[in-house]
Parts: sequence; C-alpha cells; structure tokens
Amino acid sequence: MVSDKQIPVWEAGEYTYPMACGFEPNLMPYLHEDGADRPCLIVCPGGGYAVAAPTEGELVAKKFYEKGYNCFVFTYTTNMLMAVPLLDQPMRDLARAVRFVRRNHRRFGIDPARVYICGFSAAGHLCASLCDYFAELTEENPKYADISCRPDGAILSYPVINSGEYAHQDSFRALAGRDIYERTDEEAAALLDRYSLEKHVSADTPPCFIWQTATDELVPVENSYLYANALKEKGVLFAHHVFSHGQHGLSLADEDWAAGRFGEPYTLEQMNKTVEAIQSGALQLPPEVMAALSAAGGDNPLEQEWNAVPVPEATVWPDLANAFLVYVEETKH
Repeated sequence: MVSDKQIPVWEAGEYTYPMACGFEPNLMPYLHEDGADRPCLIVCPGGGYAVAAPTEGELVAKKFYEKGYNCFVFTYTTNMLMAVPLLDQPMRDLARAVRFVRRNHRRFGIDPARVYICGFSAAGHLCASLCDYFAELTEENPKYADISCRPDGAILSYPVINSGEYAHQDSFRALAGRDIYERTDEEAAALLDRYSLEKHVSADTPPCFIWQTATDELVPVENSYLYANALKEKGVLFAHHVFSHGQHGLSLADEDWAAGRFGEPYTLEQMNKTVEAIQSGALQLPPEVMAALSAAGGDNPLEQEWNAVPVPEATVWPDLANAFLVYVEETKH
C-alpha cells in the first residue's frame, strides 16, 4: 500500500529556497496496486507554514485510501525560523506536485481528471491559494509546461484564509515576512491583500469542500465563512460544514488522532534538517532570528504534551467530503 520512499517533485537545480537545509518537497504515496485508474487525493498537513505536522498526514491519507483513493502526503516548503519569507514557494511546490502526479498518472494508477487536494489550517491556505492562483503558475520545465495544475476539487479543513481582522498572523509572518504586520509600505499591503484569499476567488476556482468548528480557538471560524461566501458570489460549487465544537487541528477528530497515533513523522524532515544545521553550526542565523529563538525558549510545540479528545460530531467529515467529490465528478460534464 505505501512506499517507504518519498518522491521529490522538483528536479535537480530547480528548487532554490535558501533555508531548506537539504530538504526538498516530496510526496509519500499510499497506492492501491490493482491497476485501476482511481481518484487521487494529495494531503497537505498544516502547521502555520512553520512545519508540516504529522498529525494531518498519514492517518488522513489512509482514511481516503480506504475510500478508494490513491493518496499522497505532500511535504512542502515551510519557514520554521521566519528568516526568509516563503512568498509563493509553497504554492509553487503544490502546483508542481499536481502536475507531477498528472504527468505520471499511469505509473500511479490515477485518473488525471480526478486529482484533488486536501489541506489543513495553513495548508488549507496553501490549497486555497492554488485554487485561486493556478492560472498564473506557469512552468519553465517543458515536461510540465502543458500540464494543468488546477485541482479538480479541494478539501479545506479549518483553513487560514483572511490576512486581516480574522488572521492567524503567524502564518502570514512565515509567508510574507516576520515584520509584515508592523510594516506600513505599499509592498506589505499588497502582500497581505494577495494572501487574503477570499478576495481572489474567481468563477474558475475549483469546487471546494470546507469544514471547521465554531469554537476553533486558533483560526477564527469567520475564515471559512469568508471563503464560502466568496465561492457563492462567484458561482463556484462548494459545501460548507461548521461543527458545533472542537479545538483547532482536529485532523480526523477520532480516537486514533486523540491518542496520538499519527503514523510516521516523515513530514518533519525540513524541521529536523534545520535543527541539525543549527546544532552543527552549518546554518548561521541573522541576529534577529537568534533573538526570536531565544525569546521562544527553543521549545518545539510538537514535543509538548499531547492534550486532545475526540470529537465524534466532526468524525463524519471524510464521508461528507468524499460524497461531495463524487458529486463534483457526476456533475462536471
């Protein structure tokens, strides 16, 4: 079912993010081996654009594998140190991942007309970014130049959307710069506008399934309402489910998630490589970054005590999302 080898999406010399520390964006496959052309789901774990959390990786891919999808967990570029703004790098990573999967659809047993993406929290922002901006993400590599990066549909799980009143500001600091909310120049305003995704939905935005809880304490539920309303205004097919309660980062919201049974933590590769580079002295950080790390105490939030309870009401979201994607397929022609 699962390969033990992650598949890079960029070719030699193409990937240039300066704080990657030897990491390259990659796909971990969870594939049926029956030769059928199945729908594909690319799962993007959240983590504030600072890490790609394993809580929203393997266990989500396995859930949709059980529903008949061929799945990948995508580990994209993140910015743990907030030293070099990501800007469009994660979006470009995901665009290449979609093209890569489509180009290799026979190898992976995938229907290239049913390639869906699923993102959580900041990775919900990543997926919605591709939904909004796919048309401008052109390719220099001739292998991919004629392959569309437009997803056939998206699942946005408690997504970061708005960069203003309802912003999860740390996500936008990782994207646009540590000081983005302190700046008053036109460039900063333009970046915040670009990444406030409810402003950039078009009639060509792919169908979206959105879910969140009303009590989300980290990303206000207004984010999902803003994007759903924008989709409605543009006539884009969507579904929007708000559950009555539950903390941020619910993933599957089930017993496995609550018990910390996330699967393999391979999505932490860039974080681990960055820590190794700092400890070895290979990575010299700017003074302001070192000061921020010292102020934070060097704590890794993923190593803190896991305190979670299942939310039975929300465990239905994969069934609802699957039904939505089936409907998308049935109504596209």
